[in-house]
Parts: sequence; structure tokens; C-alpha cells
Amino acid sequence: MPAAEGAAAAPLADDDIRDLFSSVPTEAPLLLAVSGGPDSCGMMAAFARWRDLGGAVPVVSVACVDHGLRPEAAAECAGVVTAAAGLGFAATILRWEGDKPASGLQEAARAARYGLLGAHARAIGAGAIVVAHHIEDQAETVLMRLARGSGPLGLKGMAATSVRDGMPILRPFLWVPKARLAATARAAGLAPVDDPSNRDPGFTRVRLRQMLPALAEEGLDAERVSILAGRMRMIEEALARHAADLDAASRQSSVVPGTVVFDGAGWLDRPFVDVQQLLAAVLREVAPDGARERLEALEAMTGAILMAIAEGGPLRQTLQGALVTVTAAGRVIVAREPPRQSARRTD
Repeated sequence: MPAAEGAAAAPLADDDIRDLFSSVPTEAPLLLAVSGGPDSCGMMAAFARWRDLGGAVPVVSVACVDHGLRPEAAAECAGVVTAAAGLGFAATILRWEGDKPASGLQEAARAARYGLLGAHARAIGAGAIVVAHHIEDQAETVLMRLARGSGPLGLKGMAATSVRDGMPILRPFLWVPKARLAATARAAGLAPVDDPSNRDPGFTRVRLRQMLPALAEEGLDAERVSILAGRMRMIEEALARHAADLDAASRQSSVVPGTVVFDGAGWLDRPFVDVQQLLAAVLREVAPDGARERLEALEAMTGAILMAIAEGGPLRQTLQGALVTVTAAGRVIVAREPPRQSARRTD
């Protein structure tokens, strides 16, 4: 639901809210992840408006995560609790305890946040977590992945619904501009906080965010980037179907638990990307906790496998926590990589 340019700073109207939440499940309670910023406060205000419009709506609770990274965070989370209570929502503060990493702080904080939210959602019986990711967030995500060399799997951006550690994550605002969420918060009488880390150029996402106005002047605005993400998602869905067909046609039975075996002879007649997509899916199946490699590494592995099948030569390589073996007969065997043995002491 891209907004017209002239209405970019208008609060969400009642019809907008009905449309945005038309696919939000109402049977189970929902947990809103609210930081106190304009995006999540706008989300909280929108859910309050939806409830007041009448009709079937879910029971909604609010959670605010204090990462312990800024002294102001405790007061900001307390403000979220007060604001939520004013809208009729119960709210809880979740705290990230323990030491914080010296590098990769944003990634670690994100993982901790979702871990805390997921645990709390399960504790209160919530069926899903709702986050306030908006159209600019989507554009930043696509640009970040593009800069890291991602293919369609990454350029499809964030999904409206995804699952993390078994908990559904809902993103109903992916086509809503940040300014409209902020306006919705203000219209509800909320006073969002300003997190200075959102302007810290030490973070890649912030640097890309600061580039968006210049890109928009060249026609590459957040809406255009998000449209690209939607098109990439359609392409990825088609590729996933092709990979599933190839999986069904070539997978063989295996007597070893956790090991996947394929007859790779027919892979040489299939498009390279079909084999690559199948390999990516099998790596996630065999080693779901393995590190995700860049697209270049997956491409190189796919090429090596096809070359080994074509030449009848054996291959043995590791990638993403999995061990991939190609036999002289063209069988492709994927298993979890065995644990590395520590160096033997000689003293």
C-alpha cells in the first residue's frame, strides 16, 4: 500500500488500518515489539485504532527490550509501558543481560531481541510477534544485501510473514512510509523517543539510510527498491519450485540419519540456478545452525559439484557446516560436517 507523495506524512486512516490488518490472525494473542521510537509507537497506535473500530481483533500485549547499551534505555522502556497502558495494552520490559560483544553489536543485539521476544511470546501464549518494519526498512535491507553480494534469496527482502525459532513474525507495515507511522503515533498523543544509534554512521544500515534521499533523486526511492524486492520474491518462489522438482527427481534413500543422498547424473541437464537452489535448501536441512555463506561461495560449490559429476572425479568439500561429497559414480552426499579435532599435544 504505497502512499501518495502528498499523503506521505498523513496518519493512517481507518480504511488503511482495516486493509493493513485484513490478513492479521485474530484467533491467538499477539505480541507487539515496541522500542519507543516513532515506527513502533505508530504500530501500537494503529493496533489501538483497529480495536476501537470494532469487529474481531486479537488480544494484544506489548514488550519493550532494554538492551542495556544506553543509560537512557531503562527510562524509554518505562515510557513504553506507560504509553501502552494509556492505550489499554499490558506491557512488559525485557532485559538483555550479560556481557556485550565488542564487534557485530547490532547483529548480536538483534538476535538477543528476537530471542527475548520469542521466549516472552511463548510464555504468554501469543501466536505471533508483530514488528513495525516499514518501506524504508525494506529498502535498506535490500541495499545491504546487494552490497554484500546477495542473489535473489537476499534481494527478495523481508517477508510479510516469517518464522524465527518457531515463532511467526508479522510485518504488516512493509509498504507504509516511516513518516506515516510517526504521524499515526503523534495523532494518538504519543511522544516517541529518539535513539541516537539510528544516526550513527558507524553502522552500515545507517550509512545506507543516509544515502536514500540521494538515490531517490535519481528515481531509486524506497518504493522502487521494495518493488524490486517483491519481484525477486516471485522469482525466488519459482526457483524454489524448480529446486523441489529436482529434489524429488534425484533424491535417494539413505541409511545414515541426517545424511541426504542424490543421484547427480540428471543435474547436468538442469539450469545451474536450479542445482544451486537445491544445494542451498539441502545445506539448511542438514546443517540448520551452520553459518550462512555468501552467494559466491554457494556458486563456487555448485560449480565444483557439477564439474565433478561431469568428469567422474571425486569431490569432498565443506560449506555452511555441511560436508558435501561427490562419488565417481555421480552420487552427491550431503551430511553435517564432523566436529574438528583439536590439535594433539606433543609435549
